[in-house]
Amino acid sequence: MESHDVDYVVRGAKEILENMRNAVIGYDEEIKYILISLLANGHVLLEGVPGVAKTTMARSLTRLLGLNETEIVELNGVPYKGFSRIQFTPDLMPSDIIGSLIYNPKTLDFEPRLGPIFAYIVLADEINRATPRTQSAMLQAMQEREVTIGDKTYPLEDRARNKFFFVLATQNPIEQEGTYPLPEAQLDRFLMRIIIGYPESLEEEKEILRLHSRRLREPLEELEPVVEPEWVVKSQEIVAEKIVVPEDMLDYTARLVRATRPEIMEPVSKYFELGLSPRAGIALMKAAKAHAAVRGADAVEPVDINAVFYPVANHRVVPNMETIIEYGGTASARMRVIKEGLEFVLKNTPG
Repeated sequence: MESHDVDYVVRGAKEILENMRNAVIGYDEEIKYILISLLANGHVLLEGVPGVAKTTMARSLTRLLGLNETEIVELNGVPYKGFSRIQFTPDLMPSDIIGSLIYNPKTLDFEPRLGPIFAYIVLADEINRATPRTQSAMLQAMQEREVTIGDKTYPLEDRARNKFFFVLATQNPIEQEGTYPLPEAQLDRFLMRIIIGYPESLEEEKEILRLHSRRLREPLEELEPVVEPEWVVKSQEIVAEKIVVPEDMLDYTARLVRATRPEIMEPVSKYFELGLSPRAGIALMKAAKAHAAVRGADAVEPVDINAVFYPVANHRVVPNMETIIEYGGTASARMRVIKEGLEFVLKNTPG
């Protein structure tokens, strides 16, 4: 592999990560996971209470990629926005996301009205506030990367023209009222679930206040593009085609996945009722390849697999209900069981 392939990915990733700090204080690791998911051509679920910069992260990334909410790019007659935000509410319908056919009395025919999902980056805000029917429509589009309106199918991705499709969904913790938790089978559509907590230190809290203390506008509005959409598509192809996964790393990935299954590793039954599927193993491998590329390596090593294991796996296992109840029965107890179980698996699976 030519060295400039990985260098190309590293340079762009470094620019994005460094400039994100001008709009988002802290959360360096979480932002890195978002970028890794994008490079692995996956989607991201950000989970956290309101007010911890989940939306700001999405909008900042959009600006750094040279995209915006107003500019429309037309490809093969289909208009795509650079960024689209969909506020999920209980009354949101699938057609409000995908689009529908509208009758035109002048032509006496139905014409397509394309929905906000026709964008490079889609922010699905508070996705767990919508009904399961609406959630399913969104997740189906994410999986198939195309939607059908009437008798015509429209692509959401056009790689030959540097059009990628990336969904950042946010959700509140499931113990909040008025939410419809995503089923495990649908959570699997997301490459990663990233838990966004409160700032870690008093100094970070103060730095956030400093950042906003003398500004009328949001800091992210001052961000300038550092790469173009072409960088995303080309980098995704480099990650997929040029980053090598050695045989021993394939073996390590497979053993990690199998170790989450109680029928294979009995002690893990304390934490999980169901372990990871083969599709989770594919996701883990893809994320590890993107992690390797971002750190400038041309082959996956244990450090890459271990680094992405938790965000890739935490929404794909089914935790043991008895242990959740033992830990208090709350949403935080559920996450504690998952975290301890995945740490147990890592500790007991030699690389």
